[in-house]
Amino acid sequence: MELRHLRYFVALAEQLNFTVAAEKVHVTQSTLSHQIRQLEEELGCQLFERANKRVAITQTGEAFLERVQAALREVDEGVWTVRLAADEMSGLVRIGATHTFNARIIPRCVSIFLARHPSVRVGVAEMSGDAIAQGLQDGELDLGVTYKPQRAAALRFEPLYSEEMVLAVGREHRFARRRFVRTAELHLQRVVLLPHTFATRVLLDDCFRLANATPVVVAEMNAIAPMIELVSAMDVAAIVSEHAPLRDDVRLVPLESPTPVRSPGLLWRSDAARTPAARAFAAIIRSVSDEVSRQKRPNRKSPRKPSA
Repeated sequence: MELRHLRYFVALAEQLNFTVAAEKVHVTQSTLSHQIRQLEEELGCQLFERANKRVAITQTGEAFLERVQAALREVDEGVWTVRLAADEMSGLVRIGATHTFNARIIPRCVSIFLARHPSVRVGVAEMSGDAIAQGLQDGELDLGVTYKPQRAAALRFEPLYSEEMVLAVGREHRFARRRFVRTAELHLQRVVLLPHTFATRVLLDDCFRLANATPVVVAEMNAIAPMIELVSAMDVAAIVSEHAPLRDDVRLVPLESPTPVRSPGLLWRSDAARTPAARAFAAIIRSVSDEVSRQKRPNRKSPRKPSA
């Protein structure tokens, strides 16, 4: 099995059309067909179903595709790393990041990046997910670090990891000493949430519906810091990332049944070439995010039953 077999496989899986896929990888249709059959014979399984000039990927092919895409991404990043080591980069890389990433991950990434590439300038803007998507589409950003926006047809989203959303309450709140809170228990509870324009709010509203809960939304804020500030000053709750920066007088309580889970990731323009600097910065974000995703707050315990 050679690298070209994997690239041909991904092209056909994405296009599901031999003619279009062959054009994408710059080979003839017959060559592509032969290479795909050769790959299937080597693997000993069928990756595509061919009937009446229609192509469909099999269940085995779907499982293989996910692994192959990840492997090719690693190979491409490795190639770029070698090239960048040989040729010093310059210019400016423009990053758009939401608050949680900007406070927790981006400063460390910038430090590592500048140590490796001191001739490149870095511009970081803290923005909402929708603003990041718009900045990428307008060509004002090279890379976004955010949650998947609701409208991103011209963008590619690359998940980094999954994180739980938790309840943030003041130390005198009725839920402050609980080991966990069921989402249904938020019915008629006073909460502060992100506005409806945020993808996270859509996720939370779906969880409320599943739990048959209707919280009393006393305020909507488009940033986490003021939400945490309000929680510390009033008898209200907020739902934030498990990695959100907190105050000493605010407690995090896990949510269950259901647990809101979202996936932060990288956001790119799908129709534009990525600059070497943006690729290098993205590789650092992947590495740092992998470390962050394995970290848990020391005061969070396995939630199983409320304390007496």
